[in-house]
Amino acid sequence: MAGDVCGCLGSNGYLEAVINYVHYRLHRLAFLYMEGYLPEYSVDHKNGKRDDNRWCNLRHVSQRCNMQNCKASANNQSGFIGVSWDRSRNSWRTSAMVDHKSIYLGCHATALEAALARLTWEVRCSKWHCNSRGILVQQIQAAWPQFNTRSIQ
Repeated sequence: MAGDVCGCLGSNGYLEAVINYVHYRLHRLAFLYMEGYLPEYSVDHKNGKRDDNRWCNLRHVSQRCNMQNCKASANNQSGFIGVSWDRSRNSWRTSAMVDHKSIYLGCHATALEAALARLTWEVRCSKWHCNSRGILVQQIQAAWPQFNTRSIQ
């Protein structure tokens, strides 16, 4: 009915609705409402929260950009995107994916140092097509509250 709240939280974390027997994710419908079209590509949630469909949190991006702005996987031990434990070197390894290729960014004594190295690389890399630093910056600030975000702009 008009004026009622529509949709529900799906098992994948996105808000979803069924209209005329077709399933839609509500962040895509936000584009239809605000811009008059369904996005051709991906809709990215800038802050990484799949159920935060505020217009200021959504952007129409390529799939490549959307993948660059993903959270750390559930089995990530470091808590930082692109940082993993390297058993052979007994240190934290930093890497990134560009053009379907893994790029080695070095090893570091702590996970935080590795995350800062990854962030520095993202800022300087001309092939990093999307400003996905938001999630990595949030992770760094959680581990190091004194981190100054003005230094990366």
